[in-house]
Amino acid sequence: MQKLSGFIVKHAKIILFAALVLTIPALLGMARTRTNYDMLSYLPQDIDTVRGAALLEEEFGRGAFSFVIFENVPETDVELAKQKIERVDGVASVIWYSSVFDLSTPMDFLPAEIYDAFNTENSTMMAVFFDSGTSEDRTLAALGEIRSIVSSQALVSGMTALVTDLRDLSQSERLGYIILAVVLVLVAMEIFLDNYLIPLVFLASIGIMVLFNMGSNIIFGEISFITEALASVLQLAVTMDYSIFLWHRYHEELETEPDSKKAMARAISATFSSVVGSSITTVAGFVALCFMTFAIGLDLGLVMAKGVVFGVLGCVTVLPALILVLDPLLARCHHRPLLPSMAKFSALVLKSRALIALVFLALIAPAYLAYTRTNSEVYYSMGSSLPERMPYVQAEKKLTEDFGMESTHMLLLSSFVSESDVRALISSINSVPGVRYTLALESVLGERIPAEVLPSSLTAKLKGDNYQLLLVGSEYGVASDAVSTQLDSIYALTKACDPGSLLIGEAPATKDLIQTTATDFAVVNIISIVAIFFIIAIVERSLSLPFILIAVIELAIFINLGLCSLTGQSLNFIAPICISTIQLGATVDYAILMTTRYKTERIMGATKKPAILTALSTSIPSIIVSSMGFFLATLGVSLVSGMDMIRSICMLMSRGALISMALVILVLPSLLYIFDKIICKTTKEMTHVKN
Repeated sequence: MQKLSGFIVKHAKIILFAALVLTIPALLGMARTRTNYDMLSYLPQDIDTVRGAALLEEEFGRGAFSFVIFENVPETDVELAKQKIERVDGVASVIWYSSVFDLSTPMDFLPAEIYDAFNTENSTMMAVFFDSGTSEDRTLAALGEIRSIVSSQALVSGMTALVTDLRDLSQSERLGYIILAVVLVLVAMEIFLDNYLIPLVFLASIGIMVLFNMGSNIIFGEISFITEALASVLQLAVTMDYSIFLWHRYHEELETEPDSKKAMARAISATFSSVVGSSITTVAGFVALCFMTFAIGLDLGLVMAKGVVFGVLGCVTVLPALILVLDPLLARCHHRPLLPSMAKFSALVLKSRALIALVFLALIAPAYLAYTRTNSEVYYSMGSSLPERMPYVQAEKKLTEDFGMESTHMLLLSSFVSESDVRALISSINSVPGVRYTLALESVLGERIPAEVLPSSLTAKLKGDNYQLLLVGSEYGVASDAVSTQLDSIYALTKACDPGSLLIGEAPATKDLIQTTATDFAVVNIISIVAIFFIIAIVERSLSLPFILIAVIELAIFINLGLCSLTGQSLNFIAPICISTIQLGATVDYAILMTTRYKTERIMGATKKPAILTALSTSIPSIIVSSMGFFLATLGVSLVSGMDMIRSICMLMSRGALISMALVILVLPSLLYIFDKIICKTTKEMTHVKN
C-alpha cells in the first residue's frame, strides 16, 4: 500500500483531472440506465402470475390492462374517446358497449349483471388493453396519451397508471432529496468538524463517487425506482465516515511529519486498512439483501454494495488529491471543534454501568415483542404509497365509490372448454363472496344473444386459438385478507374446470408477492447477522465480541421497528427487510470503532476501567459525527418525499442511526466492563492481559 499511496500523492492533480473527466461517461451512463417503477416485475419468473402475464401477451398480444371511467359524459363523446384511444400506439384493444352493439341499441339490452358492472346512473367505464407490459416505456407512453385524450372527462385506473404516477412523483422529488440531504449533512459537518472548508471537500469527493456508482448501473440495464431514490443519499450517509477517518489521520500524521505529501501518503496507507475493515460490514449488510427471492433486494443490494466500494476508492484517491490541491486554503479555514470533551460524560456512563445493563436486559423482551408485531402489520399495496392527490388514487377511489370494485382479476382458460362449462364456471365464480361480475363472451351473450351476432373484433379480444380471457371484478382491495380468500376460491373453481388455467392481475400478483416475501425477512436477517458475526470475529480476532456488538445493534433495530407498532405506524413490506440489514451493517461500525480502541488500550497494559473510559471518550466524537451525518441525510428524504414507501424507509434509517448511536455510547461500555474477563480469554492478543 505504501507504493500506491506514494503514487496517489505524487500524481494528485492527474488523479483529480481523471476523476473529473470520468464524470462525463458516468453522467451518460446515468441517463441511459432505465428506471423500473413496477414492483411486481421483481417477482420470481417461474410463478403462475408471471407466466400468465407472458402468456396473455403471447396469446392475445396484450400486456397491461386499465379501466377508463367517464362521469357525466354523453355516450357519443365516450364513443369518440374510445375511437381515439383505439388509435393510440401501444393500445391493443378497447372494450365498451359499442364493441358489442351499435349505440342506437339501448344499453340495457346487455345482460343486467354486465350492464350494472360497467355502468351507474352517471358513470360508465371501458376496458383498455395494451400490447406491452405494465411498466414498459411503450405502455407508459400510451397511458400518458390516453390521459391527454380523456383529459378532465375521465380517470384512468390500473397498474400502468400506478407506475406512471410513481414515476412522475419520483422524478419530481429526486433532485430535492439529494439537495436537502447535502445541505443537512453540510450543516452537521460544519458544526462537528474542525474546518469550515473540509465538509465541501468531502461532499465533492463523495459526489464524484456517487456519479460513478449511479453511472455504472448501466451494466444492469435498469434499476428500481426505490434504488434510484435511495442509492445516492445512502451512499453519502454510509461513506462519509471514510472521509472523516482520512482527514483525522492526515492531521495526526502532520504532527510528526511536516511534509504534507509524506503525511498524506502515511494517512492513505493507515486509512485504507481501517476503512476496508469498516466497510466490509456495511457491504455485508447490502449483500444480504441480494438473497431475497423478491429480486428488488438484489437490485438495491448490488447497487449499494458497489456504492460502498466506490466510497472506499474515493476516500483513498480523489479525496487525498483534493485535500493536497486545496491544502493552503484548508490551512486557513481551521476552527476549534464545537464538541466538548467527553471525559466527564464517559465517567458518568461507566459509573452507571449496573443500571444501564439492567435497563438493557429489561428492554430486550418488550422491544422484540413490538418488533415482531411490526413485521406482521406491514402493507403490500403499492397504491398505498401514493398521496391522495395522484390521478391513480383518485381513479381507484372512483372505482370503489361508483362501481363497488377495488381490483380486477384476469383468468386465462383453455379455448377448448365448452360454452356450457364456461357458463357454469361463470355462475360459480359470481357466487364467490365479493365478486362483482365475470366478463367473458358467454356473459356478454347472456341467454338472449346468439354468438353469431357478435363482431369478430370482439370475439378476438376475448378468445384466442388456445385460451379465452375472463375478467373478474372484485369488491375487495388488493393485498387484503378478503381478496386472498376470494382468490383461493376462484383458483379452486377454475382448476377444477381447467387444470391449466392461470389467474393473473394485480391482486393475484400481490398475493404471490406476500407469499414470496414471507420468508425473505427471516432469511435476509439471518444471513446479515451470520455474515457480520464472522466479519467481526475475524476483524477483532474474538469469539465473544461479535455476540456483544451484534446484541447491542440488534436491540437498536428492535426498538426502531418496534416503535412503529407502538405508534400505530403502518409500513410498506420492504421497509423492515431493508432496515434490519442496513441498520446492522451501517451502524455496527460505531461499536467496532469503540471496541477496537478498547482492545488497543487493554493490550497496551491499561486495566479495564481506564481502557473503557479512554475508548469511550475518544470514540464519542467520531460516533456522533458519523451518526448525525447518517441521520440528517436520510431525515431530509423522509421529510419531503410524497411516497410513503420511500419516506418510511428513510425515517427508519434516520431514527435507527440515532438509536444505534445512543446504545453504543451508553450500553456497549457497560457490557465491555461486565464481560471484560470473558473477552480477554476469548480474544487473540488479549489472553495475556491482566485484569
